[in-house]
Amino acid sequence: MIDLYSWATPNGRKISIMLEEVGLPYMLYPIDITKGAQFKPEFVAISPYSKIPVIIDHEGPEGRPYTVFESGAILFYLAEKTGKLLPPEARARYNVLQWLMLQMGGIGPMFGQLHHFRRYAPDKIPYAIERYTREAKRLYLVLEHRLQEHDFLTGNYSIADIATFPWVARHEWQGMELNEFPNVKRWFNIVAGRPAVQRGMALPSGA
Repeated sequence: MIDLYSWATPNGRKISIMLEEVGLPYMLYPIDITKGAQFKPEFVAISPYSKIPVIIDHEGPEGRPYTVFESGAILFYLAEKTGKLLPPEARARYNVLQWLMLQMGGIGPMFGQLHHFRRYAPDKIPYAIERYTREAKRLYLVLEHRLQEHDFLTGNYSIADIATFPWVARHEWQGMELNEFPNVKRWFNIVAGRPAVQRGMALPSGA
């Protein structure tokens, strides 16, 4: 059994999608970040950065409980644990890891900043909105060009697609129109149609 500490954010939903895809049993513990639950001492004890998601695998390495924080690391851990969604061959494996790292270092931070300045900042700062909108569009074009040649980001469905999908799912928050990126739209609709993705995106319920 895996304990999943998460909330209804793109990073949180990466892991609920992954757990649904690989079929591992898990228990969800919602961490309401809108009420500061991520800063409670009991959560900080398992997440030094006070961020969701976190998992505790009660059957971790050597059969002992193991805690993993940071969504990219969790995806990698679960893929290795199950032998799914991360190919064993070196070239294919590193292709997946490159696109996973692009999401972690580019898509997530840039889209996240755009969400903040468009939706949450108390003052609308045109420079910030323009800067992150421009960078978000550039990243959409990177995805568009990649998906022009591939059904998924690395040929076959993988943790790179799982990591990227929940961020693209909030394209309206970013002021992006998927019709401008037909290959991204095709990919998005295919991934959105997967039952495991639908279940994972619905968690935590009520959030």
